[in-house]
Amino acid sequence: VQLQASGGSLVQPGGSLRLSCAASRFTWGYYSIGWFRQAPGKEREGLSYISSSDDKTYYADSVKGRFSMSRDKPKNTVYLQMNSLKPEDTAVYYCAASQVDPKLRHALYDYWGQGTQVTVSS
Repeated sequence: VQLQASGGSLVQPGGSLRLSCAASRFTWGYYSIGWFRQAPGKEREGLSYISSSDDKTYYADSVKGRFSMSRDKPKNTVYLQMNSLKPEDTAVYYCAASQVDPKLRHALYDYWGQGTQVTVSS
């Protein structure tokens, strides 16, 4: 599996941004796929994932209601729509895939994209 995240940029507080993650050599239903972020000096944080077990989307409490994960199956692409962005959302955002149902435990993800920088600042 290869993952390519994109879409990060500088955005003002309160703004919106949509990240994309293109997956290759990827089979829906065989892999779970999720979004994570890591801010400087902080641990990697799980945000959202689509479970290979039940095909449902799950969110961390920290982003529930503001972030939305979706997918385009024919394009093998997942998206993370981020609304009402705050300065504390500033981080490098990653997509990752797992052959199990890893929930948002980053250690259980086997494949990682290269990350895309999101900066929320006025």
